Amino acid sequence: MLQVQNLEVVYDDVMLVLRGVSLRVPPGEIVALLGANGAGKTTLLRALCGLLDPHDGEITKGSIALDEQPIHGLRPAAIVRRGVSQVMEGRRTFAELSVEENLRLGAHTNPRNRAAGIERAFTLFPVLAARRKDTAGYLSGGEQQMLAMGRALMAEPRFLLLDEPSLGLAPRLVEQIRDLIVAINRQGTGVLLVEQNATMALSIASHGYVMETGKIVLDKPAAELLADEDVREFYLGLHPEGTVKSFREVKHYKRRKRWLS
Repeated sequence: MLQVQNLEVVYDDVMLVLRGVSLRVPPGEIVALLGANGAGKTTLLRALCGLLDPHDGEITKGSIALDEQPIHGLRPAAIVRRGVSQVMEGRRTFAELSVEENLRLGAHTNPRNRAAGIERAFTLFPVLAARRKDTAGYLSGGEQQMLAMGRALMAEPRFLLLDEPSLGLAPRLVEQIRDLIVAINRQGTGVLLVEQNATMALSIASHGYVMETGKIVLDKPAAELLADEDVREFYLGLHPEGTVKSFREVKHYKRRKRWLS
């Protein structure tokens, strides 16, 4: 179990970004985390992976635990060795290196199983096997996303954190990434999926959280969130009756969110 309890994060000693956030990712399940830009989702992932220091961030309250053992004081490499890996927003591949070299770098905490990890990645992502010697910077956006996911899997994580994996991809590729997340999960990897495409995320998740202004404001099974009128209006752009709103109507809310009342 990957668990966050009452977490607070401050940037530059003055900016409170996370305000008492609590969530759980059970082993072998997909959990969706929804929220608009600036809600604090990426900050939460940074905290989970020990990556707050480069951004002048600090955990000032609360805890992060893996199997009831605290990990929030560990260095990033130690957290990866414990079984938590992240795919950052924007893919972050090494553009000048080949596909295979990118994958090999992903095994820096797990060198003994490097060959098996590469074989697993090529099985999951056949397009990468066909382009194993190609320079990563020449891959398409979808291929780069697959490479970033494959590189994270090289550490054999028990929990994979995905930050906006569908961002900037065509609808066909979004479906492909969705299916790959399901395939990875079926192999036993728990997934925390941070995603603005709420329909995609909730369609494959068992549980979901909605974050706004650094707080968790909704916490329900994914199917219930998908049916929730507020979530449908403010995250799926639908009226309760099911008709699509214009962007102007979505932007200028006609009905106040009940959870902020």
